[in-house]
Amino acid sequence: MEVYQNSYNASLKVMNEIIPKLPEIEKNDLRSQISRSCKAIPRLIAEGYAKKHQKKGFQKYLDDSMGESNEMIVNLSHCKDIYNRSIDVNLCNELIDVYDKPTRQLYNLSKAWTNFKEKGNLTSQPLNDTGSLM
Repeated sequence: MEVYQNSYNASLKVMNEIIPKLPEIEKNDLRSQISRSCKAIPRLIAEGYAKKHQKKGFQKYLDDSMGESNEMIVNLSHCKDIYNRSIDVNLCNELIDVYDKPTRQLYNLSKAWTNFKEKGNLTSQPLNDTGSLM
């Protein structure tokens, strides 16, 4: 799924290019939170996808990954606004855009999944990467 690939690639950029540039004082706060959030998104998507046969299981993971993606937007905004001397602001803006797209994709997928499961038909039509029925 495109949403998985985008969030996974963004997590690599965050881990390799943002976190190492945060000051040591942020070790137990912003640095730790960013590390957990950026890695949680693709993990939640993968775990949720494995449980797509469950009516509520998949929805929960979509909602959780959407929340983590929104949190990453706030975390990256903090990075660029507080640590603009050590953090690449352009990279933060690029990553904010990257995380905004999965948030919208996850929302659309969640909405489509809700409509799909309300019809009680979980297996007849698969969903594509944007959350639309194929």
